[in-house]
Amino acid sequence: MPLYKKFLDGVPDYLARYYWWAYLWRWGIWFFDHQSVINAILFGQYDTLLKKTLAQVETRPGAKLLQLTCVYGKLTPSLLSSTGNEVYLCDAATGQLQLARRKTRHVADRCHLARMNAECLGYRSDAFDQVIVFFLFHEMPAEARRNTYAEIARVVRPGGSVLITEYASTPQHHFLYRLVPFRWLLGRLEPFLPGFWREDVAGKLGEALYHKGKNLSGEPSVEYSFAQFYRIMHFRVEVLSAGQN
Repeated sequence: MPLYKKFLDGVPDYLARYYWWAYLWRWGIWFFDHQSVINAILFGQYDTLLKKTLAQVETRPGAKLLQLTCVYGKLTPSLLSSTGNEVYLCDAATGQLQLARRKTRHVADRCHLARMNAECLGYRSDAFDQVIVFFLFHEMPAEARRNTYAEIARVVRPGGSVLITEYASTPQHHFLYRLVPFRWLLGRLEPFLPGFWREDVAGKLGEALYHKGKNLSGEPSVEYSFAQFYRIMHFRVEVLSAGQN
């Protein structure tokens, strides 16, 4: 039996097949949650990306936030500290949820954890004022991304927003991308990244919103980091007007 099948336990097949060592194996969870390791993976940009992400988090009192899947590092506790609002956090992996709970015990009353696949959320429609996605899409195959866009479009309310921190479009002129051995290695470790590099995120999200009777409100706010290797995208959501049907 292939090793990855020992880690399936209700998680998506692609997650177990390609990322068991990083997100499902207990020693992998221990190793990758060290801040120095995370920062190295992001080429020293973690704190910058975190700061720029938190600067666009919804802080209006009473807003309900959804963090779509757990992430390593201090995003979740920082998010809870910066908003004072309720944060709903879901992930398909039990080990990731256990890690998140250990980090948020001091604010457990405002951090609601649930085991869910991002492609099929159990939350009601129009439940959240903001959906936050931090380095998730590049680790998903195209179909999983499409399903996740659809679920984001369903659960975010009109007047709310979607905040996505991710790799930027194909960085053809970035010095790292131009290093062929590095590009090959990154493609091996992140097999879905080349496809995500080419994806029109605004177009995919906009299409998903359209099917839910919603629309992007104006142009998204996009902020870049590390010579446009990474980006923080902030999308506003509105009701689809009659003329757009």
